[in-house]
Amino acid sequence: MATGRYTTDLDTGDVLGPVEFSLSTFVVREYCHGNEMHHPWFQDTDRPMVPPTLVHLQKLRLYRHACPAGTGPTARVHVEYDATCHDKVYAEDKLRATGRVLQRYVKRGRTYVQMEIDLRSAEDDRPLITYRDTVIISYKPAETEAAA
Repeated sequence: MATGRYTTDLDTGDVLGPVEFSLSTFVVREYCHGNEMHHPWFQDTDRPMVPPTLVHLQKLRLYRHACPAGTGPTARVHVEYDATCHDKVYAEDKLRATGRVLQRYVKRGRTYVQMEIDLRSAEDDRPLITYRDTVIISYKPAETEAAA
């Protein structure tokens, strides 16, 4: 487990969380405004719906919880993501996020980490969003790779 270390230390099978939290109406509205999601579901109501893409930020919450030493010696590059929405999520709902590292692998001198985040209702354990994410956490520059 990477607890107390860097996110670049994450390895296959590591579990991050669970972490319980709620997203305030303010956070949802500001996120949607910043991403130009000007739909009444997200901004023109007292209880806005949380857009599915906001689950990506819960990965950062899990990183902060499980890897308080930070990102490590290299920056992450977000490569791809996929999300399955099981139910609606609203601002102020009590939520629980758990992350699991599905695999860590090296391809063409780049180290990849694929992670799955399970977002559930903290009140009744109902699945809300399953999010899969792949990042590059390190790479060898071309001249280093050619010399290796």
